[in-house]
Amino acid sequence: MLATYPYFRAPRDTGNIRPASSPAPIALAHRGFSPEGCENTLPAFRAAAELGISYLETDVRTSRDGILMAFHDETVDRLSGGVVGKISQLTRKELREVLIGGAEQIPTFEELLTEWPQMRLNVDVKDAAGAALLAALIEKHSAHDRVLVASFSDVRRLGTLRRLTRPAASSAGSALTAALRLLAPLGAAGLLARLGRFQCVQVPLRFGPVPVVTPGFVRSCHRAGIQVHVWTVNDAPTMNRLLDLGVDGIVSDRSDILVDVLKDRGQWT
Repeated sequence: MLATYPYFRAPRDTGNIRPASSPAPIALAHRGFSPEGCENTLPAFRAAAELGISYLETDVRTSRDGILMAFHDETVDRLSGGVVGKISQLTRKELREVLIGGAEQIPTFEELLTEWPQMRLNVDVKDAAGAALLAALIEKHSAHDRVLVASFSDVRRLGTLRRLTRPAASSAGSALTAALRLLAPLGAAGLLARLGRFQCVQVPLRFGPVPVVTPGFVRSCHRAGIQVHVWTVNDAPTMNRLLDLGVDGIVSDRSDILVDVLKDRGQWT
């Protein structure tokens, strides 16, 4: 099975344990958990950990001086409370002065990686320079089993994987996900996953008018050993509907709701 990488088995000292005999769905905290809007900050990630979450979703961008920062947007404008500028044009020192929600600093990815040594991290590489930097940090901290390499760009994603001395889990980029959606019903999912070096797909419910997460798509992926993770789902009825379909993971801004849903279903050990 393609999705038997250690990443997909939660660490044993957290709440979300996935017994080998009956794997529970993965709950991924989207940019941590912060209803107040302090996304991708250490307090947001800490809040998710305190809920028992053992998988954090984050993004990485490169500062002007070559430091990998845990941040989603190309610019700090949306979250900084008045400071403007691109991450790529600001040094780490300058970025320390940017306060998300007026209170919290932007962490480096290395800070996040080392803060919770057992946590699984789902990492979306947002720029070309980040591919090599992410690979270097995975190697430095022997985090191959804890990090899933993701990116909308398969070039960036594969650029990280090729620099690793041993495998790490990965999810398909946009091009390979589109190909999988078209070719999975024809039985080509397994071949595509092996060639594209991915073990899961992380997809929205739909792309424009086209539904993505259908019973047939989930079945086709599972036959090939590919996990299906769905983003970004924040309400209990949709979570339950997806779990009824058999999806393997849900990415959510509302980790509190997702944990309650999994507990109510008996899928949170």
